[in-house]
Amino acid sequence: MNGLELATPLALALLPAPLLLRALRGRAAGGGLPVPETIRHRLGAGAASGGLRFSWRVIVSALAWIGIVLALAGPRVAGAVAALPATGRDIMLALDLSGSMTKTDFEIDGVAASRLAVLKHFGAELIRRRAGDRIGLVVFAETAFAAAPLSFDLRAVSATLEEMEIGLVGRSTAIGEGLGLALKRLSDSAAPSRLVILLSDGANNAGVSEPGAVAELARDMGVKIFTIGLGVSDTLANPDDTDAVDFVALQRIAEIGGGAAFRARTGAELDAATRAIEGLIAGPTPAPPTIVYRELWIYPGAVAFLAAMALALATRERR
Repeated sequence: MNGLELATPLALALLPAPLLLRALRGRAAGGGLPVPETIRHRLGAGAASGGLRFSWRVIVSALAWIGIVLALAGPRVAGAVAALPATGRDIMLALDLSGSMTKTDFEIDGVAASRLAVLKHFGAELIRRRAGDRIGLVVFAETAFAAAPLSFDLRAVSATLEEMEIGLVGRSTAIGEGLGLALKRLSDSAAPSRLVILLSDGANNAGVSEPGAVAELARDMGVKIFTIGLGVSDTLANPDDTDAVDFVALQRIAEIGGGAAFRARTGAELDAATRAIEGLIAGPTPAPPTIVYRELWIYPGAVAFLAAMALALATRERR
């Protein structure tokens, strides 16, 4: 898509303005209005006939005016270029920052690590892999906090995740609050595909929002929910473990939300879970091309400037 066009074509209507002004001035002079000789000479009026004399001054003046009008019209060349990669997908990460995330029962490259460290490591990798998606970040514990808005700037979102610390939003686990805030952030999205990836290492024990009810709201909004249960122990196998993950609840949330639930007992399983979720997400949607304009007004503007400078210098020499 290439071609010359004008941003403001109506500006061309100004081209005959000097001729119209000259005609009006000539009519006024014919009515007996006395005009001093010096003014008549500067206006370029012919002393004998009043006709237009095609001297170099007239030509240069015409060039200056034409250049000004063409610059105002905004000539430009339109070209289509490939858009930045975009999938038409908005993803909110809702991540648990409760006190139990400090527990050191995971490993990264054979070195003991806390759940939070493992979350940051593999979560940041997930974000950086999602080129073309808009990613946002919500963290929750006793309350929920929107840490990063939906953005194509994946580096900034992953950096925000790596800065998160336990205690920022309390130490309990309000899964319903975190999921609800993630949905709120997606409510104004016009993306054809919207989803939430919810990760928790505990059970819902804070907040006023019931996770199942929030999942039903997500289903009504057309938002899919994928859940990851992080932790060695779960409430089904160890009901008395206060730090166990309630994977049954996470499965129910994912089922209602039309997604899938994954269990992560190790860092490798967490990595596998994030990659499995990526495999369940629909492929990329081609983005429309971006129209980029090459502005050309500078060229007629330069002609007008040079013509005006020539007239100014000639006037100074005559003085």
